[in-house]
Parts: sequence; C-alpha cells; structure tokens
Amino acid sequence: MTKEQNFDPKTEAGRSKLKLFANTIRALAMDGVQAANSGHPGLPMGMADVAAVLWSRHLKHNPKDPHWADRDRFVLSAGHGSMLLYSLLHLSGYDLGIEDLKNFRQWESRTPGHPEHGMTPGVETTTGPLGQGISNAVGMAMAERWLATRFNHSGEAVVDHFTYVIASDGEMMEGVSHEACSLAGHLKLSKLIVLYDDNHISIDGDTALSFSEDVLKRYAAYGWHVQHADGHDMLSIDAAIEKARSETERPSIIAMRTEIGHGSPNRAGTAKVHGEPLGEEELRLSKQQIGWDPDAYFYVPEEMKTYTKLSVANGQNYQSEWEKRFAAFRRGNPDLAKEFENTMSGALPDGWDDNLPDFKGDKPQATRASSGTVLDALCRNIPNLIGGSADLTGSNKTKAKAARNIGPEDFSGNYIHYGVREHGMAAIMNGMVLHGGIRPFGGTFLVFSDYCRGSLRLSALMNQPVIYVFTHDSIGLGEDGPTHQPVEHLTALRVIPNLAVIRPADATETVEAWRVALRRNDGPTALVLTRQKLPVLDRNQPNVAAVESVGKGAYVLQAVENPRVILIGTGSELHIAIAAAKILAEKQVSAQVVSMPCDYLFDKQPESYRNSVLPPEVKARVSVEAGATLGWHKYVGDCGEIVGFDHFGASAPYEQIYQNFGLTPEAVAEAALRSLQKAGE
Repeated sequence: MTKEQNFDPKTEAGRSKLKLFANTIRALAMDGVQAANSGHPGLPMGMADVAAVLWSRHLKHNPKDPHWADRDRFVLSAGHGSMLLYSLLHLSGYDLGIEDLKNFRQWESRTPGHPEHGMTPGVETTTGPLGQGISNAVGMAMAERWLATRFNHSGEAVVDHFTYVIASDGEMMEGVSHEACSLAGHLKLSKLIVLYDDNHISIDGDTALSFSEDVLKRYAAYGWHVQHADGHDMLSIDAAIEKARSETERPSIIAMRTEIGHGSPNRAGTAKVHGEPLGEEELRLSKQQIGWDPDAYFYVPEEMKTYTKLSVANGQNYQSEWEKRFAAFRRGNPDLAKEFENTMSGALPDGWDDNLPDFKGDKPQATRASSGTVLDALCRNIPNLIGGSADLTGSNKTKAKAARNIGPEDFSGNYIHYGVREHGMAAIMNGMVLHGGIRPFGGTFLVFSDYCRGSLRLSALMNQPVIYVFTHDSIGLGEDGPTHQPVEHLTALRVIPNLAVIRPADATETVEAWRVALRRNDGPTALVLTRQKLPVLDRNQPNVAAVESVGKGAYVLQAVENPRVILIGTGSELHIAIAAAKILAEKQVSAQVVSMPCDYLFDKQPESYRNSVLPPEVKARVSVEAGATLGWHKYVGDCGEIVGFDHFGASAPYEQIYQNFGLTPEAVAEAALRSLQKAGE
C-alpha cells in the first residue's frame, strides 16, 4: 500500500492535516451525542488521533465498494464509541451523509447507538457487547490467512490485507477476548493488529478499581507482538502501526495511552465523559479547546472535504490495482479464479450435496454419528467448509475422515481445534463468515451452548449463516449426570430470533438438517444431536412420510384417517411418540404422529401448510420432548398435554432416567387419553 504522503506526521504540514482530521472527528462525535442526548463521546474524542493516522495512512479500503474482497477490515470492538466510526465513514466518502450523523440513535437512522452490520455501509460487524468485535477480528484474520493460502498462486497475491481493531479496557477484561486472542497467538495471525485504547477509565471509574494486570505482558505470553505508544502523538502512533505491519510471525497489540474525552477541559480523563453528553456549556468549551467555532454544529472544514475526495480516489486506485492482479491471476488459474469468486459470493459449489449418505436399512445410530458420516461427504464437496470443535472433536463427530488440521505453520487444512474455548469459537466463526469466503461450523455439547450464547445471539442478529453442532442433547447422555444434561437449553435457544434449532430424529433427518443448514444464507442454524443410538425410520412403510419435509420444520410422519389425537415429537422422543401411537391403536384410538425437528422453520410456513400438519379441528394433542415444557403450549393448545420435565437430570444409564422421569410410550399414551377427555371426546 502507498501511504498518503499529505498526512505524513514527519512533516509539519502532515501533522497539521492529521490534527484537523482528528479534531473534526472529535467535533462530529460531540455534536452527534449531544443531538441525541445520549451516547458515548469519551472514546471518539480520546481515540481520534489514532483513528486519523490509521485511516489516512494505513487502511486499504474503497469507500465506493465497501464489499471489495481484498479491503483491510476495520473493527470498532468498543462499539459504544460508534460516533468515531460514523465520523470516519462520513469523512472518508462512504454513503453516510451528514444528515445520518445528525440522526444518531434515532428511529430508522443508519447510525444506531452501536454499529450494526448490514445497516451502515462500512460496518464490518455488529459490536457493543464488549469482547465480541476483537474476537470476530480473530476470525477475520483466520479467514484472510486461509484464503491467502488457498488462492495466492503464481506470484499473484489476490488475498493480502490486514484486520485492524480498536479495543478498550473493557475488551481486555471480557473473557471471550482472552479465549480468542490466546488462539490468535497460537496460530500466529500476523495480519491482525489491535489498537488498544489504554485510557484507564471504565464506567465505574478508574480501572484500578478492578483491573491491575499488565495487559501487554499477558498478550506477550499469548505469543503476540506488543508495543506501547502515545495515543496523542501522531509520530508515535504512525511508527507503532508501521512496526506492527512489518511483523510477520505474530499478531500485534499496541497499547495506545490516551486520555478519554481528550479536548474536554472539565471532563477529560474522567468516567463522567464515558457515556453521557457533554452538555451545552461543556460542548462549547470543548470546541474552543480544540480551536473550533463553538457555534458550529456538524461542521466539516473544506480541507476535510478535500480529504474525502482523496480517500475515494485512493480507494478506487487500490481496488483497480487489485483487479489488474486478479485479471492476471485469472489468465493463469482460470478454475481457481472462478472458485475464488464463487467462494467470496457465498455460493455453494455445484454438486455440493452429491454422494450424501443414504441410511436406509442401517442399524440404530446416534445422530451425532450420522452427522459425522454426512460431513465425510460434505467436506469433500465444499472446500471452504471449515469445521472445528471446542476440544470435543471425538464426541461431537465434527472432524471428517479426510479433514486436515489448520495450524500455525500450515493453514491449508479445513479443521480447527479451538481448545476449551466455546465462546471464543462462536465469536471467531462469526468473524470468518463476516469476512467472506468461509462456511464455518463448530461443535460442543448442547449444555455448553450457554457459553456460546453471546456470540450465537449476534450470529442471529447479523443474519450470518454460522452452523452450530450441539451434541449430547438431553438426559440421553446418561451417566455424566445433571451438570452435562441440558434441560432448559432447547427452549433457551428457540427464543433467539432468526436461529433455526433443528433436532433430527434419526440419521435420515440428520442428512436433511445439514442440507437446510447449508442452504440458509440469512441466519444461523443449531443442529441438536444425540449421544444415544436411535433407530433409522423405515420410510418405505405405508403412511410414513418422506424425509424432505424436514426443511418445513414439521411434517406428518405417520398419517391416519380421521385422527382423534396428534402426537408431536422431536429428536429421540419422536420414537416414543411412534410407540405411543401403537399403544393407542390397540385401544382403538387413532393417533397421527408429527415430527417437529424445527419450530422456527415450521412457524414460517403458510397457514395452510401448518393446518395440514396440525389440523385445528383435532384438539387432543400431546408433545413429548426430553426437556423443559415451556413453549409447547403454543402447539398443543388448551386441551393438550406436554410430556417433558422442568427439573434437572440425574446420573444413571439413560434408559433408566427416561423411565423414572416418565418419558415412556405408556406415559405419552396416557397423556393422549387425558387430552381426549379435555377435548370432550
């Protein structure tokens, strides 16, 4: 990259331009927060000098094409300082006008309180929950390195960019950042550079109240390249970033010593400036302090408008130069060039679901094992399907037979050993899919979905097609006991908007669940799989439905004429419902069996389809699932019965637990008879 010499801090003119850039950021941030009467002015004011140097001197991006594949990624992990990012985007020429800045935090504005991916051009990820952005950035850097390893051939570097992060003291405290940054050091992600806003202030006050560790020593122990810099000295900032860019073996962190609210005469350096407007009087004083007209609001000097034009021109030049390299790459590697374009577009390759297993006639098997067999085929067909597990590979069955490890010396594989870092794994997968070019999936036990939840929720909020493989899905894991037996977790996951929780009932439904997950491009999917073996349903029996309807969330598995009661099952408990239907048939009660692997997908179907699966005229209904009963009333109605439990599990062989907790065909049949009585039959 060619640096912008007009902003060279080694010259007096360059320092003057950088100061103007930084003060424009400060003034816009102050005005935006004051206009909204809420927000966080302290970080934008404190990190304005760092941001000005980074964006004018080092960041490779094209404001007119925010999705250009080889752009540097910039993550404002400390998302509460969002006016810093919005000011940078506006001043750099992105499609974000001054009116957008004036509408900060307002209804339907493109400048929400914390940056939201997909809402504002140039925002790479949704941040604000501390620790998430820096952890996403680890995933972005991993994606860059994997793609570079795969596609940089014949001397043409079609993938060659950095991931920059602005992180706060809060990021350094938050646990997920420890998980992700530890892995980043292990993997030697040298294209990752963190600019740490080392201002010693948090909401409660001085960080000394709760935080006294030496952050850089910790990162050095992770295997990072570490530096100190003066966050208000342009020369110091520029030199530190340049040194970090030249590091080829380690990720880098620079502790930028700053003053929060820099420029505010009465609040700088205090917690008071962190999260509330300055107030009109202090706003005017702060503008005077930085040499600004106190009566000017949302003012952008003409010289900064010149910078905007320069930023756009430079960005277009960066992309044009890359396109020339890519054209040369295409001439020498036409097939690889086509694969790169398809990969970055998110398209699945032709024939991606060819040769998936057909489990007809197979012996009973755990759905986690069925999933592993499916992955053997998928990983051969989809080169950028990158799997992993949080130290439970053998239990999750997430490593395909042909999979190869990704490691610090060789990034050409397709499997990541995340270690015992469930939250970090989830955040990293978000970063990989946001970067583009990677379809990630990661495994752990369902009970540990709690450890993933902060990042999983953001997968759903950002509409990102991350795949979570959650095994050991119920009391069916048996002897490990209540600490590892999920009870409330299915319900807890199902209430997350835009998350498809799929609990397949056998090997055949597991194949379809993977198809659904990989076809989704607008949100995450959780595949919920058993430890215990389940029969493979014979789809050739009369009145047994084909499996393709898994994608509709629920379907009639066993139809009967004039059903008196409907039995609804998910996962392993579908087999209990089937057995209960046989008991009821012996009592001359016709029971229709419904498989409901995914309530989210079912609820999205047209009313006509939903009524065909759950006919409104059939009031007697029973649901059966080895977990919390909350949520099932929606499907069984006022006359329905719910077979489940709302207490913790126990340590014993799973067959005994099911029997003692009343999850048996006999119990379901009795519940059906009670439901019939309620319905007046």
